[in-house]
Amino acid sequence: MAIKIDKKITAYKLVTDEDKKATEAAAAAATNVIQMGEPLSRPDMLVGNTYKIKTPVTEHALYITINDVIMNQGTPQEHRRPFEIFINSKNMEHFQWIVALTRVMSAVFRKGGDVTFLVEELKSVFEPSGGYFKKGGKFVPSLVAEIGEVVETHLQEIGMLKKPGLDEHQQKLVEEKKAEYLEKHAKSGDESNDEGFPKGAQLCKKCNTKASILMDGCMTCLNCGDSKCG
Repeated sequence: MAIKIDKKITAYKLVTDEDKKATEAAAAAATNVIQMGEPLSRPDMLVGNTYKIKTPVTEHALYITINDVIMNQGTPQEHRRPFEIFINSKNMEHFQWIVALTRVMSAVFRKGGDVTFLVEELKSVFEPSGGYFKKGGKFVPSLVAEIGEVVETHLQEIGMLKKPGLDEHQQKLVEEKKAEYLEKHAKSGDESNDEGFPKGAQLCKKCNTKASILMDGCMTCLNCGDSKCG
């Protein structure tokens, strides 16, 4: 079949058999693309964990259940990934937005891919009227942020996120500094809180725990080891 060329020819190339094979292979691969965006179908049985959180902003405790689907079961590549999330409580004040939140999160879980971004998105939500401190002196900016912490804990449990923390040597150093500080100030009658940190400790900006004290001229956190002096 003759093809009429209306434009000026600026360059040309001879098509080889190898070029033809490469083009045919690319076309065949394009027709065999596996779509990964389809949601997973729900198995008859799922495994999961239920977490209880009690906050000063709700009268009753919240029970957060995250169910997982087991991928590649029975193989060396077997692993769990979140499939759905439910939040139950006797307190109906937050019912509507909690149902909406869990449905959207469950839809994201079922889509697959990297779902760890949900943790930072939830933990960055701040309550306009201010957050609250939970047991241990840790500051939580909102109820949504605490839900994000529960999701983070669950993803760490199933191996999708690395558990943060100090290594053995760092933990030993922090414990030694903590013991040294408490022993020094016990003589002057200073008391510690329920978690063993000084009552006058300030909020650590890294771990959001009231465990930062002035030590050796530097603000040092007795919980995570963060220090202004590096």
